[in-house]
Amino acid sequence: MTVSKFENTGDAAETPPVKVALIDMYEGTPNLGMRNLRRIINQFKPEVQLEVFDVRSKIQVPDLSHDIYIFSGGPGNPLVGDEAWLKPFHNLIDQLWNHNKQEGAARKFAFFICHSFQMACHHFGIGSITRRREKSFGIFPVYKTEEGKKEWLFAELPNPFWVGDFREFQVVDPNFDRMAELGIKLLCIEKERDRPELPRAMMAVRFSEEMVGTQFHPEADPAGMRVYFFEEDRIKAVIDEYGAEAYFKMVERLKDPDKLDRTYKLVLPLFLYRSIRELRKRAVVHNN
Repeated sequence: MTVSKFENTGDAAETPPVKVALIDMYEGTPNLGMRNLRRIINQFKPEVQLEVFDVRSKIQVPDLSHDIYIFSGGPGNPLVGDEAWLKPFHNLIDQLWNHNKQEGAARKFAFFICHSFQMACHHFGIGSITRRREKSFGIFPVYKTEEGKKEWLFAELPNPFWVGDFREFQVVDPNFDRMAELGIKLLCIEKERDRPELPRAMMAVRFSEEMVGTQFHPEADPAGMRVYFFEEDRIKAVIDEYGAEAYFKMVERLKDPDKLDRTYKLVLPLFLYRSIRELRKRAVVHNN
């Protein structure tokens, strides 16, 4: 199964393109994430029109004129930021949430990744942000909750399934009362920790019918990672920061096509495909 399965939802020539806002949270840090996100989104051209917003470096935050919003990962503490972009960022989450609650309004779809996911969980008050005892770096299994087993986004993935996971901070201790109040569902959790007293991180959440997020990186591309992390200076940097064991374990797991490749080819492409299809369907109903 490949991204191309989801490429065309039909009627692209007869309707204006779906506007996608890609929200760059990397603050100029070199990364694979933005490149991979662009590649996945561009698979859907000409049905989509992509615009990138550099939130943290250039204080660029989109308005509500887009149809789909993809929030990237990024470095640093998700609780800390320049108020110049932090307030508009959180305002955007509120605007998307409130817009989708309006009866008859055209839906706005959103996907939050890692750093942005942590910020969204904090925004809604559904979990605690903590610094990990050790940085997470590599390819790991995540486990579906009962709600996750019913989630269409992960329906074609096994339980557990494998993900790219690179975190210094984490969202833990789900506030189920608050989640029930807002209709938010916990979909996936972290693998069992080596020390049972340590909490398992919240790895995927459905905030609403239109808004979902993952604490892992669904855009992590095994082929690109093999090139990126096999560069000599990169190998040294990773081993210096995370240790040789973490590095070589990741390299070994990159060789197994049944792990990360399935997640890369399914999660974000399926989210985009379903979102575009819903937008097209509702546009037809509205025009009739």
